[in-house]
Amino acid sequence: MASRLFCFTWGHLRMPTEQLSRTDARRACILVVDDEPLVAALMADTLGLEGYEVETAKNGREALEKIATRSYDAVLSDLRMPELDGVGLYRKLEQQHQSLLLRLAFVSGTTEPPEYASFLEQTGATVLSKPFAVADLRRLVQRLLQGQR
Repeated sequence: MASRLFCFTWGHLRMPTEQLSRTDARRACILVVDDEPLVAALMADTLGLEGYEVETAKNGREALEKIATRSYDAVLSDLRMPELDGVGLYRKLEQQHQSLLLRLAFVSGTTEPPEYASFLEQTGATVLSKPFAVADLRRLVQRLLQGQR
């Protein structure tokens, strides 16, 4: 519940009914991958208020398990996580679900370690830095859903 209140302090959010009143009955489904429960909940709550269906995973391994059982319209992933980090998730998606790569972006507090900086430069993957503004998260998801990085 605290994360919901925190979301409201970040700015004006549209209620889900505004988005769901469209003639398109299918809601886009977003997978949020982050090992920090508060951050994952904040993003899930924020996107849920935008009318998206949102699921979370605590690391890349769990994300791959979820991706194997259903399709997602976009994936937002942290870079630094235990078990399988964002780079590992990206590499597995390259092999198993390449079409999802254009709808994958990273939301991370750090891109400075050389391995992350090199990876991001090579792939051209989109990164939204933490902390982020809700409006920036909203725009990022809209771009991903349109197949733009």
